[in-house]
Amino acid sequence: MSKVWFITGSSRGLGRRFTEAALSRGDKVTATARNTDTLADLVATHGDAILPLTLDVTDKTAVTESVQRAHEHFGRLDVVVNNAGYGLFGMVEELTEDDVRAQFETNLFGTLWVIQATLPYLRDQGSGHIINVSSLLGLAAFPTTGGYTATKAAVEGLSDSLAQEVAAFGIKVTVVEPGPFGTEFNTSSAHSAPLSAYDSFRETVNASFATVPNPDPAGVGPALLKVVDAGAPPSRIFFGTFPLQIVPQLYADRVEGWQEWAELSAAAEAGPA
Repeated sequence: MSKVWFITGSSRGLGRRFTEAALSRGDKVTATARNTDTLADLVATHGDAILPLTLDVTDKTAVTESVQRAHEHFGRLDVVVNNAGYGLFGMVEELTEDDVRAQFETNLFGTLWVIQATLPYLRDQGSGHIINVSSLLGLAAFPTTGGYTATKAAVEGLSDSLAQEVAAFGIKVTVVEPGPFGTEFNTSSAHSAPLSAYDSFRETVNASFATVPNPDPAGVGPALLKVVDAGAPPSRIFFGTFPLQIVPQLYADRVEGWQEWAELSAAAEAGPA
């Protein structure tokens, strides 16, 4: 039986690939975006199988109304993909309060509003699969990624709690952690105003980033289909090979550090001698 999807940020990047993959195999998709004009070709090709809705995920009321409309239109919700988001790059000292708050409003609170709006429907039907798109940068921070990493790390924690809370209702949760891909992500990201004190270091960081491969994202849609079709889907999955070059050593280093300081950790709860 075909699945019914609700996808945010579907007009470009990975969200567009997810939408195309679902539609290409006969699934139905509510495709939301700030500007749905870019979805006109999909509407022309797939007709009533796609419901394009204009949505800013930072508007909680609009999110609730869009989810309700999607459920009324297709009769159920099977897969919810929280993909809407954007990058913010700058040294921590350079980040403005407005920039960081805006980043959290979209990347974290937008995800939260969609989850809260869809859960009553998923609980009532006793099934569903929530896909929260995080990032390699939700697990590994680099210079200039602090603002973005903070939002994606928050999505990771939110997802872990959510998965435990909704399992009894037959609802699955998967965190997708993409590495770099050749999408519009970099060109659509925000950048803080630079401080000259970091100019030399910034050049080094940017040169390092320039060596990171950006593979074609054509495979991400089919990969997500395999995730949502799995009887026991992963709680987390990398998309791309680059994260596996970074994260295992990062985690090993953290464990080593915790173990090295285990005696002091124990002393912290032992009280005065």
